[in-house]
Formats: sequence, structure tokens, C-alpha cells
Amino acid sequence: MELSESAKNLISKYEIWQRHLKPEEGASTIHVDEVASKVAAFYEQIRTIIDWKEEHLMRRSAVIRKLKRKFLDLEMNDFNTENMAEPLVMELIRGGYFSNDKIEESKIQNVQKIIEKYVFILKENKQSKKSPAKSGKMTSSSLDRGASKTGLLFYSKLIEIAACEIEEALAPSIKEMALIDFMFSKMQERIKVSEAIYQKGLLKPEQKDIQIYIAIQQSLFKLDSPIIRYNLLKYKYPYWDNPSPEDLLKIAKNIGNILEAIENDLNHPLARKFYAICEKYDTPYLLLGDILSKGELEKIRQDMQEPPLLEQMLRSAYLKRLADLKRKIRRAAVYSTASIFITKILSLLVLEIILAKAFGGQIGFLILTADVLIPTFLMAFLVTSIKPPSMKNLNLAIMETMKIVYKKERIDVYEIKIDKKRSILARFFFWLIYLAGAFVSIGFLYWVLSFFQFPVTSIVINIIFIALILFAGNVIKARGKELTIEEEKEGIFGFLSDILFLPVTGIGRWLSNKWKKYNAFTAFFNALIDMPFSAFVEFLERWRYFIKEKKEEIR
Repeated sequence: MELSESAKNLISKYEIWQRHLKPEEGASTIHVDEVASKVAAFYEQIRTIIDWKEEHLMRRSAVIRKLKRKFLDLEMNDFNTENMAEPLVMELIRGGYFSNDKIEESKIQNVQKIIEKYVFILKENKQSKKSPAKSGKMTSSSLDRGASKTGLLFYSKLIEIAACEIEEALAPSIKEMALIDFMFSKMQERIKVSEAIYQKGLLKPEQKDIQIYIAIQQSLFKLDSPIIRYNLLKYKYPYWDNPSPEDLLKIAKNIGNILEAIENDLNHPLARKFYAICEKYDTPYLLLGDILSKGELEKIRQDMQEPPLLEQMLRSAYLKRLADLKRKIRRAAVYSTASIFITKILSLLVLEIILAKAFGGQIGFLILTADVLIPTFLMAFLVTSIKPPSMKNLNLAIMETMKIVYKKERIDVYEIKIDKKRSILARFFFWLIYLAGAFVSIGFLYWVLSFFQFPVTSIVINIIFIALILFAGNVIKARGKELTIEEEKEGIFGFLSDILFLPVTGIGRWLSNKWKKYNAFTAFFNALIDMPFSAFVEFLERWRYFIKEKKEEIR
């Protein structure tokens, strides 16, 4: 059978990706000392437990963390950006986030240009708002973000976008973006929006493609908000990565409005509907990407034209991805449980024991043990209870992949429909049940902990922890369904658990979002440990090079 034009285009982009993997002949690459690298990599492994994130977000999280520290150093040194890129890139390679001797030295200049671009945006934006002195210097007073929460969030978002662009410069996501573009072209044809939605003004026609683009990134590769913001900037402003001086000045003057528009896109009321469709049908694209990533593309292209051979390749890719998914879930179980365990011990030392004494309570050894183990075992239970998809799902995945690979006259349509309007009385009744479920769940937890004579302060902290654990477990459970196409059937137990636990999970989601914005512990950890340790590793590497020079002199 003949491949569709979009499938042929996807294979061509993967050929570009394969060529890009081969290093340019004669190009110098960045090298870091192996001993210093091992020390730094060990430290970064410890960090993954302190602020655990999903595997694909670890590297970008490290880039963001280190870049924010570099920008803090800039503010302390009157924003002198000269030679800022090299130590940043070296530190990332030492930490094991990029391969040693693989990144070309010329990319340091690319990173330097990116840093200078974002410093310019920050500088010009703040000057236009606060009219600082015309000296042209960017001091900490002219970049005062502590005055408002809005300023802090704006600064943080811009640094996160800069980190995404730096990561892209060091390790271009060619094949990932090729697959995103391929799914985007298919979903543009398949997703239809009800005319009633347009008529009521719930969505503008030009917003449809943006919502599809966001939903694909969230479902296909589970991309987070920083990288989606960066990709949206490139989508809306194709010159973003390499703007002219005039375009850059225009961006800097309007960056506040630009980011606000992107936030509106990310938080659109209908975004969940687009995501639900893309999440359900993303498996064929993942499998196709796995097939094209392995082997010789010309042979794969020929084999794909034969349905039996394609089916065989899809079965193999599906089973491999399923095994990999199980490994990721096990890894998530270990890291999330360890993170909860460590955080619970710290909360005991920092909060619960002090608060219990302050309010006249007592925490015995048994209560201390239960206080740590109950949340830890709850997290472990939630993650290990995740079930993989059935074999029926495999056949559905093969069938759906065939639909997007071969030319077809008729295509499936997925419609975005307006929600059924509920009466005020019905909404009131539903909210009443929701709040009743929250009251029963929280009341039961309070009663159990009181029965075992937990102090009131510990009860409150434990309820907060349980809410966060339920939310984290729900997120990991959703990740475990990334291959699922078949409709999920829920029994009476699932229905009752939703009534009782969904409100508590919602509280956990709200607390988690607040924790991300105001994670004082992580800031404290960065200030007291991360910065001195990075300086120590850099000193260790320089000492190692000094020793090597002395050895060469002896010879």
C-alpha cells in the first residue's frame, strides 16, 4: 500500500535527524574531567530524590536550576554576561545531563547568544516599565522583581523559556518535533469543533490549531509548561530563535503581553477536551516514532508499504514500549516513595516535633514511626497498583496506526462538543455531593489519626501529605495509561472512590501547584548546598588539570 504524504515527510525528517547524530569531522568537542564528572553526577542523583521529577524532565529541570543560579550571580555582579555560557555548559556535562566529548565547542557561542538575548529582553522590558537610569547598565535595582508576585512569576517563566532554548541548542529535539508536527497535521484534519462553540464565543476559529498544538505536546511527550511556552513562541513568532535587532527590541517591549497571551492559551477552558482526544490517540504516533528511530530508514520505508510487515514491526515496538513503561513506573515508584519518605522525615524534624511541643502535644516513638511509614506505604501502594493495558489494546493500536500511515479517502473525525447545560439546582446538588465526599474523607482521616493520639498539628500536616500523595499517585497512574486506546471501564468501587478521594486529590493538586511556585526548601537547598558544591566541583576539575600539567613537566 502507498504511504501517505505526511508519513513520507515524517520519514524524511527522521533522515535529517540521523544525519545530525553524526558529529562533524574535525570539529572540537567539549571535554570535562572524568573524576569531577563522577562527583557531580553523584550529587545530581541525590538531587533527583530531593526534587523528583519525571525522567524526561530531569535534564531541563537541571538547566533551569543552574541558569537561575547563574542569573543570580549576574545580578550580584552588575549583570556582566561575558563568558557566562562556558561554565554553564561544562557544569551540565559534569552532571551527566549531556555526553562528554559529544557537544561541539562552537555551541558554547550559541548558548552565549541565547543568554545575551534573554538578558536584553529582561533589561529592555524593565526599562520600559520603570524607566531606570539611561546609563545602559542593568543593576539589581533596575531588575527589581521582589516588589510583586507577578514580577517573580514573569522572571521565572522567562528564565525557564531561556533554559528550554539552551537545551535545544545543545541537544536539538529534531525527531520529537518531527513527530509532533506529524501528529499535528493529522489532528488538524480529524478534530472538528462544534459550530455551537464558535457561535457562543467559547473558542475562536484561529485558536483551534493552537489548542491542538498544545494538547499534542502534553499528550505525546508529556511536555511541561516551560517547553510548551517556548514551542508556542516559535510557532507564533518563527524568527524567535534568531531575531533581527528590530524584532528583538519589539519582543522585549511586548514580552509581558506575549507571555500573557500564551498563558491564556495554556489555560483555555476547552483545553481539556483537546487533550482528552490527543491523549487517547497518541499511541500510534509513539509506536511509529519508535520504529523510525531504529534501523536503516530506507529499508523501513519499504517494509512499511507492506501491511503484514508493518504489523509485525508495530507489535514488536508496542511490546518493547510496554516493557519500558513498566520500568518507568517502577522507577517512579522508587523515586516518588523515597521522595515522600525523605520529605516526611524533614517535616517531622522541622515542623511536627517543634509545633507539637509549642502547642503542648507529645509525639512518641510509635507515632513517629507511623507518621513516616503511613504516607510512604500509601505512595508505594498507589504506584504499584497501576495496571498495564490489555492485549486488546495492542490490536486497536495497530489498526489506528494503519489509518495514519496509508493513504485513505475517508478519515476519522473527533468532534469537540459543547458541554450539556446544567440547571442551577443540578450544579448545586453536584457540588453538595462533592463537598460531602471531601468532608467524609477528611473527617475519617482526622478521626483515625486522633484515635492513635496524633497531635492536632501532626494531623493537619499528615492530611496535607496524604492529599499530595493522592495527587502524585494519580499523575503517575495517568502516565501508566499512555498506551491505552480502549475505553476504560469503571465498576462500583471506582465510582465510590471518586466520590470520596477525588476532592482530596483536588486539594493535593492545588497544594502541589503552590509548592512549585513557592518551594522554599528547594531554594534553601540551592543556596546552602548547590552553589558551594558546584564551586567545589569546578575547583576539583581545575586542580586535576593542574596535577596533569605538573606530571607532564616531570616527563
